[in-house]
Amino acid sequence: MTLSAAEIQRLAKLARLEVPSEQVSEVQSDLNRILALFEQLKQVDTSGVQPLVHAIEVTDVFAPDHVSKSLDVEDVLRNAPVHDESFFKVPPVLG
Repeated sequence: MTLSAAEIQRLAKLARLEVPSEQVSEVQSDLNRILALFEQLKQVDTSGVQPLVHAIEVTDVFAPDHVSKSLDVEDVLRNAPVHDESFFKVPPVLG
């Protein structure tokens, strides 16, 4: 498959890229070489190859949750400059 100059300009427009007219032939050559490589890859027999999900083995890095005793509300609010029952009071953020 090869791309024409008109197709390069159409692709550039669809991709919202600005390709100056003097560079269209260079881009055309580059994209045609890339497409030729994909054509080569199509010829490789991959019938016995399992699909690859990730390049390296990834395992879950999260630690399990453990229930533990938390601080009492009174202890937490003791250092708060201003509080109301069980909430921190802060100045309004939105006008």
